[in-house]
Amino acid sequence: MEYCVFTEPQQGFSYDDQLAFARLAEELGFTGFFRSDHYLRMGDGDPLPGPTDAWTTLAGLARETSRIRLGTLVSSVTYRVPGVLAVQVAQVDAMSGGRVELGLGTGWFEREHHAYGIPFPEKRFGLLEEQLEILTGLWQTPVGDTFSFEGAHHRLDESPALPKPVQSRVPIIVGGGGPRRTPAIAARFASEFNIGFVPDEVVAEKFATVRAAAEAIDRDPATLKLSVALPTLLGRTADERERRAAAIGTDAAAFDNGANITGDVSVVAERVERLAALGATRVYFQLMDMRDLEHLALLGEALPQLPR
Repeated sequence: MEYCVFTEPQQGFSYDDQLAFARLAEELGFTGFFRSDHYLRMGDGDPLPGPTDAWTTLAGLARETSRIRLGTLVSSVTYRVPGVLAVQVAQVDAMSGGRVELGLGTGWFEREHHAYGIPFPEKRFGLLEEQLEILTGLWQTPVGDTFSFEGAHHRLDESPALPKPVQSRVPIIVGGGGPRRTPAIAARFASEFNIGFVPDEVVAEKFATVRAAAEAIDRDPATLKLSVALPTLLGRTADERERRAAAIGTDAAAFDNGANITGDVSVVAERVERLAALGATRVYFQLMDMRDLEHLALLGEALPQLPR
């Protein structure tokens, strides 16, 4: 099992906040630091300091950390054309010494697209498939050869397909609850399928669906890592949990919705053991208040108790 932290910097956190959080996560022994890729705060609250670009941030963290894996959960196909994204990811992979992972999805937050002038087409699954085909094609083209592609959305003409990532295959994460196209795309392109923010019975259903999608194209389902992302709110006491809930604009009772992890440190192991029994091999703990490093440290206390 692998254990990662998952953050939402668009909610009001600077690069320095993210650096302190990632460094502590590395020190505590977490596998990875992953962040959302958004340009607009969700919900009410102080809009400052404004958004940070995900791949610019990860480039900085690549030079200021040494072990922890770095990635997005997830970047939207609407933000960057695939040729540029391929260069960005390959460069950050080199800057990190081969620690990058790319989560890619269709995008959903229409308001931020309007706010920053980003096109938001109604249908985006075709974009996702083409971008994944282009990214994997560019990275896997042998040095000295070129890569060309012509699809409904993108055209590449004899690209030199450079630079190459350090990793022979950058891990690609595809996730979501779609019943048909999402698992089919994950089975075809992804090294990892992720489902988030749902109770265990839904996790089991989605894992079964993506395994079946892999079998349908003669892929061994065991080659597809299965992961779960879960909002997490811990505290040694009820008062401590209530304080942390208030800091992220909710209350402890509302947070405890049957899908999230909430309680003291002991509840983490209980939930992870159930997810492992369903086939999960990676868990992303979503922590919303990046300045609350004591919360991260408390979660770190659970790591030695978790299955490996």
